[in-house]
Amino acid sequence: MARMHSRKRGRSRSHHPVGRPVARWIDYDADEIKMLVTKFLTSEKSQAETGIILRDTYGIPDVRSYGIRIAKVARSLPDRPPVPEDLYNLMKKVVILHKHMDKNSKDKKGKHGMELLESKIRRLGKYYSRTGRIDKKWKYTIEQAELIVK
Repeated sequence: MARMHSRKRGRSRSHHPVGRPVARWIDYDADEIKMLVTKFLTSEKSQAETGIILRDTYGIPDVRSYGIRIAKVARSLPDRPPVPEDLYNLMKKVVILHKHMDKNSKDKKGKHGMELLESKIRRLGKYYSRTGRIDKKWKYTIEQAELIVK
């Protein structure tokens, strides 16, 4: 079956091995790793940056083998963002593209790209409202996205 937005077929991609064991060279236990994750998230690092820092600096290849999820730790913080990080990043892209489209109204490829981005945001928003991570009545508008990004 073909992909939705990339004109490609197939499902081949890399996967983690099933039941990945804890690496033997790691000197940290689960509580210390959770404290590190909390420290980086409270110091304005994104979830992706936190994982990269843990991998490159501390030698922790995967926090999930310890039963920790970076997104769950981010959700438990008191000053959590209004939307999940992946939805926020898509909104940031669409706000930039919307400003571009205001100046370049005849850019057809840009308009198509913006439509694709907005459909991704709507689908992800439906999923997050269904699972309870954002408000049930949440609807995407460009004005709302601009307010969230700023």
